[in-house]
Amino acid sequence: MSTMFEPSLSTSAMRPPLMSADAPSMADSLPNINFGFEELRDRMAKFTVKFDNFIEQGRKRVLEERNQFRMNVAELQEDQRMKKKDIEIMTSKSQSHMQTLQKESAETAEMQAAIASLSAQRNAHLASKETLQQQIAETQKQIDAKLAAQRAHAKHIDAQSRFNIPELDFWTSTLCLDIDGAGLDNRLKFTFTHIDDRDWNREAYFELDTSKREYEIRSCKPKLEQEKVDRVLDQLNEARELIVLFKGMRGLFVEAMKG
Repeated sequence: MSTMFEPSLSTSAMRPPLMSADAPSMADSLPNINFGFEELRDRMAKFTVKFDNFIEQGRKRVLEERNQFRMNVAELQEDQRMKKKDIEIMTSKSQSHMQTLQKESAETAEMQAAIASLSAQRNAHLASKETLQQQIAETQKQIDAKLAAQRAHAKHIDAQSRFNIPELDFWTSTLCLDIDGAGLDNRLKFTFTHIDDRDWNREAYFELDTSKREYEIRSCKPKLEQEKVDRVLDQLNEARELIVLFKGMRGLFVEAMKG
């Protein structure tokens, strides 16, 4: 069964009513639909707050991490500076220690050289000491021998003088002879007078050195020829009698004064 389409009905039914001042709005006739804008607005507001909090917390975290990074960098730089300073101090100490070691090494070398020099000097002194001791011993032997010879000679002179005292007195009075010390040990001065016919008080003298076994005449006045004096001394040393000396020297003085 077919339904008849009635345009007049359909158009009339769908045609809006005529507009008039008192006629209600078409929107007012629409159904009231609740889309949840308030809830959406509230959710968006909450989301915005959460998002702002997230951004703020992220910014704070970034700032804290950056500050912490800067602090870590500053600490690392400070540590590096302190380590550099420590290295410089250790380097300075090491250099000072090396200089001290070099100085001590040089001082040790100098001390060793000084010790070696002193040891060499000590050895030389010991050798010199031994040589000197040997020389002293030899000199002492010579001195002892000379002293023994002088003592023997003194005994001989003493014995001879005692034996010759009467004869010596005779010759001193006969030859006008005076015997005195010459101011030195083992030296005698013999002075003659009455040898110059023109002046009996004129003196002539000679000094006799008796320190050695061989007698020696050290000085005389007036001056005599050394050759003639040596002949008299040879006769004296051979005869060992003073009368030979007295007679020989008096004769030389008489001859010199006459000449």
